[in-house]
Amino acid sequence: MAQRAVWLISHEPGTPLCGTVRFSRRYPTVEKRARVFNGASYVPIPEDGPFLKALLFELRLLDDDKDFVESRDSCSRINKTSIYGLLIGGEELWPVVAFLKNDIIYACVPLVEQTLSPHPPLISVSGVSQGFEFLFGIQDFLYSGQKNDSELNTKLSQLPDLLLQACPFGTLLDANLKNSLDNTNFASVTQPQKQPAWKTGTYKGKPQVSISITEKVKSMQYDKQGIADTWQVVGTVTCKCDLEGIMPNVTISLNLPTNGSPLQDILVHPCVTSLDSAILTSSSIDAMDDSAFSGPYKFPLTPPLESFNLCYYTSQVPVPPILGFYQMKEEEVQLRITINLKLHESVKNNFEFCEAHIPFYNRGPITHLEYKTSFGQLEVFREKSLLIWIIGQKFPKSMEISLSGTVTFGAKSHEKQPFDPICIGETAYLKLHFRILDYTLTGCYADQHSVQVFASGKPKISAYRKLISSDYYIWNSKAPAPVTYGSLLL
Repeated sequence: MAQRAVWLISHEPGTPLCGTVRFSRRYPTVEKRARVFNGASYVPIPEDGPFLKALLFELRLLDDDKDFVESRDSCSRINKTSIYGLLIGGEELWPVVAFLKNDIIYACVPLVEQTLSPHPPLISVSGVSQGFEFLFGIQDFLYSGQKNDSELNTKLSQLPDLLLQACPFGTLLDANLKNSLDNTNFASVTQPQKQPAWKTGTYKGKPQVSISITEKVKSMQYDKQGIADTWQVVGTVTCKCDLEGIMPNVTISLNLPTNGSPLQDILVHPCVTSLDSAILTSSSIDAMDDSAFSGPYKFPLTPPLESFNLCYYTSQVPVPPILGFYQMKEEEVQLRITINLKLHESVKNNFEFCEAHIPFYNRGPITHLEYKTSFGQLEVFREKSLLIWIIGQKFPKSMEISLSGTVTFGAKSHEKQPFDPICIGETAYLKLHFRILDYTLTGCYADQHSVQVFASGKPKISAYRKLISSDYYIWNSKAPAPVTYGSLLL
């Protein structure tokens, strides 16, 4: 007997979503067992947003839900058990134990240790009765002696640690959460919390939470047979939590779309209080497979006053955002260059800026230039021996652009001209500089509606994301030997 997941949802008629997920917990170890037991009939646990919408629809709690829906409202679907099947993404999640009490919806999904098609008799699913016991225990804990919303928020903030004792790994050991509370070192809800030594003050003002995801993509492209191109994505999640109270608790979730690239090598800030083992064990060293953990990535934390980096991660995306070809050939006193760039079709074609810098090291100043470009503008910095191809904010509809031409140099001056010990002869590169707002290469995003805040007041939640190029090199395909990241650091 075990539970795959549990939710506490506040019913809020009149709001856009008609409800808010106040607490949720998933058990990945139980989920792996469900995948084995259910076989082809297995349906994964959805993210909080789709689950909230499907559950409120099934319980007829949506504000605009007045029409007759045969699949839900027909006489053949009269429900007397508080056990439901939720249609999410074309698949039915069953069994879902759920009931409404004091404007809080209590819900969980028990483990069924057999195939789900057809539905087995409820009496044979032992996890259902345990699920009811589990939810009733949470209800008793939340509302025993509870007098106001502040006390309810305090008890909700205690749930993550209480469930570690009462329901470890999804297996219910004690439905009486008061027993776990006695064994856990919590400050009494009637006593003021002590100011921790590491927190020098408290915030006063409008509550707000800001989440920013920045991904940097690196790439080394050679277009040479037998030499593999390389690329890597490194992400940083920065947060600023302006919340009143001595020790407010927040849970931030990072999500991926269906075709998103799983996050790996995740390092978290010390303020994160607990973490799913599947998040910690996801490593880029291991070969990628279909079983790689793809979220949601939940981070329960007690935030500091200042802005902080919640976590860092890497990801193995299938292709770099811009594929490039660069060829430079020496012809007597001039160089002939050919450049082709192609934006991958999956990448958002809306840049804040996009430029290609084409330096010419160990040569004299540019004295003459003839060129032809299919798109954008070319700027010439003669004394610096540098060309900058300004691509702009969008690639054309074809997603491909080209630049070709010849460059002539004057006499070399060691004092003024740029020098590089690597870029000698035909060893040369172009470097791409770009930034795309409201986009990440992995697809990673912070769902504002799934952010849980256990503090006084309803905070304003803002989420931002962007993709930035970093060390994005395309090397001359005529170069005698490949240049790696390591050689650039010498």
